[in-house]
Amino acid sequence: MDKVKNEDFYQKQVSLSEWLRFSGFEKTEEFNEEDNEKRERLKVLNEIIGLPFDKPTQFLATDIIDKSPLFIDFINKRGEELCAIRLIPYDNKLPKLRLRGEKISGAVEWFFKQEIDPKSYKVDFVPHNETNLWASIIVVNKNGIFGEIIADVHSHLTQGFYEKEKPILFHYDFKKWSLSVDNKTALNHLKTIVKKLKVADVKKRKELKEKFGAKFYRNYIGGYWETVCSNDFGLWFIDYNRILGEMYKDFIPKIEMKNTPEKTIIKGQSASLGLVSGVVKIITAKEVNNIVVIDEGTIIVCDVTTPDFVPLMKKCLAIVTDRGGILSHAAIVSRELNLPCVVATGNSTTLLRDGMKIQVNANEGIIEIIS
Repeated sequence: MDKVKNEDFYQKQVSLSEWLRFSGFEKTEEFNEEDNEKRERLKVLNEIIGLPFDKPTQFLATDIIDKSPLFIDFINKRGEELCAIRLIPYDNKLPKLRLRGEKISGAVEWFFKQEIDPKSYKVDFVPHNETNLWASIIVVNKNGIFGEIIADVHSHLTQGFYEKEKPILFHYDFKKWSLSVDNKTALNHLKTIVKKLKVADVKKRKELKEKFGAKFYRNYIGGYWETVCSNDFGLWFIDYNRILGEMYKDFIPKIEMKNTPEKTIIKGQSASLGLVSGVVKIITAKEVNNIVVIDEGTIIVCDVTTPDFVPLMKKCLAIVTDRGGILSHAAIVSRELNLPCVVATGNSTTLLRDGMKIQVNANEGIIEIIS
């Protein structure tokens, strides 16, 4: 089976905004605005409750073009530091462009290659660390706090791409913690994270509601969050999205699998609910762009999805992946498409074959061979 290679995969690593645009998401412009202004909200949270975040150094794109004194001073002092660069448009219909893991000087070279109107963009230089101790995605809703954490880089969660370390699924129902793996270090880190999202002070909750309409559940700030933790920078919150939080408002993860019949051969994590039966079509990363039509009743089985899969995801009955996570970009797009999706099976591309008829029970995260 053709696995996605690191270099190939990362070249396809577009923002969730682009994933949703490919899927035909009706609120794309609204989502773009939410995504583009996330660090403004994080800045407010930092000022009011001390929430740590990856504070960017910001410039107008014209500052870079004109080589303003402030920008030249920035390059001279910090040009050798690693960064993530984000070109953020003022018009939410324009694409957000980004590059990560380059020296600031190299990111500037990349900037000059982009075909943009400098008057239409601002530029964020965000500190970047190559070795994360932990990365997490967290959703706070009325049912509690859930998500995934991994002892690796953050893109292995959002893109669903991982090799050695696997994501740990967790749920906190405001009373008890449940983790898919017994890992006290992970649990302690999660407790540190969610503690920072709890706002006990009534005045501060009121202020946050007035500033940007923050919602609270048991005094925890509701929404979708991303964090990273490194030796160099400590804990940082790197995303806060209210729209994604609403998309998962009724979601409760299943930490423990129920007992299933012997004919069930594959288990994974439920990423988008549904129960369907259909015929297996195994699709590799190399061949996905060559497939224009899939038969009615097809269930796509693959290693991990990239944005190239979205046109086929719109047409299939369900999708099953070896890797991925319940909060990966592909999982979020599956939910938007109302497409049953089971991720992180580990071996579906090995155990299943083209033409097999299977039942995908994405409510329970299990796949059964029918014939």
